[in-house]
This record gives sequence, structure tokens and C-alpha cells, in this order.
Amino acid sequence: MKILVADDEPTIREIVALYLEKEGFTVYTAADGDEAMQIETTHRPDLLILDIMLPKINGFELCESITRSVPRIFLTAKCAEPDKIAGFALGADDYITKPFSPREVVARVKAVLRRSGMMEDDVHLCKAGELMINDIKKSIMIGQTELTLPPKEFELLSFFMRHPKQTFSREQLLTNVWGYDFDGDDRTVDATIKRLRQSLISADLTYIHTIRGFGYRFEVINK
Repeated sequence: MKILVADDEPTIREIVALYLEKEGFTVYTAADGDEAMQIETTHRPDLLILDIMLPKINGFELCESITRSVPRIFLTAKCAEPDKIAGFALGADDYITKPFSPREVVARVKAVLRRSGMMEDDVHLCKAGELMINDIKKSIMIGQTELTLPPKEFELLSFFMRHPKQTFSREQLLTNVWGYDFDGDDRTVDATIKRLRQSLISADLTYIHTIRGFGYRFEVINK
């Protein structure tokens, strides 16, 4: 998902972008209202974080100029009640006062996206490296690309991602992913992992590792 962070303070733009990118968001930053409007028009972010006191076009004017329905959060040093009322009257979904914790911004962004129906609860999501899996929607993203997997490969990857850095024998994987009553053998695990590895090929990262004499482990490691 794409987020615009518009603030005239470089440190705020950088730290908010850093924390949001760690959570898997694509972040665009703008130092003034003109730049923010250009990004809004070109990239159409899924959520806007706007400083009220932006140069050239302030946050309130920018909010009025954007006619499409998109969640908006005001990020500002102003804390007077009239400013908050004006912001909410313009359709703001939340209001964060400086100074703030970057983790608070991330939490509020997720809360706004959940309320707007654009994001599932985190309990259904799991992230590792470039991968993000959603067990409810049965979807997988690798970077910005959606990955389609057969059901058993999806279940195996989901199990691995929810148990990172743990080594599992083939028998344990058969039990946890295929079930107690599965009548296949170890070769089923090996064949499925081989296909899964081919789907997860990355220029920079490896995910599933063979632990000789033991089994397999999921861990994100730079090549």
C-alpha cells in the first residue's frame, strides 16, 4: 500500500518513512504542498499524512483540493481544539500532534486503514523479507508482485513464516502441513519445497534452507 508523508521537516519525513517502510508500505515524501499534490496526482496514495503548516499549499488547502475518497491523517505541531475541529471538518480520519513516537504513527496508520476496510488485522498477516502472506485472503506478495501458489505450497510457506528460524524434520512438516492421516512419504516434502523455492527466487534473499541430517528451516538471509 502507498502512503504520502508531507512535512517540511526532513527528519520527520525520513523517520516516519523509515518506520512505515519497515512495515511493508511504499512511502512517498513531500517537503511542500506543491510536491505533495504532484505525488497525489501521479501515484494516488492509499493514505495521506499531511502537516498543516506546509509551505506553498498548507495541509488544510491541500486536503480541500483532493476530491477523491482517501484516508487522511494530520501531523502537526498545532494542538489547539479549533485546529482539530477544522481538520476533522475537512474529512481527516485522525490527528497526531508533534512531538510523537514513530511507532504511534504506524499504529494510527494501520488503525485508519483497518477502519476504512483497506487492511486486515495484523493477526492475519505475516511478513518476512520481501514476503507478506495473508491467511484470510490466501494471498502472498513478494515485493510489489502478487504470488500465486497451489494450496499445499501456500500452507507450507505459511507454516514456515509463522515459525521462523526453527528447524523441522520432514516428518514434522508432514504432520503439521499435510496432517496425521496423510499416507505419503518424505519425498512429498522434498518435492514441494523444491517447487516453493523456485517460486521464491530472489536476487538478494534466500528463505528456505536445508539443514543436513535434520530437515528444513525458514530464515531470511542475504545471498
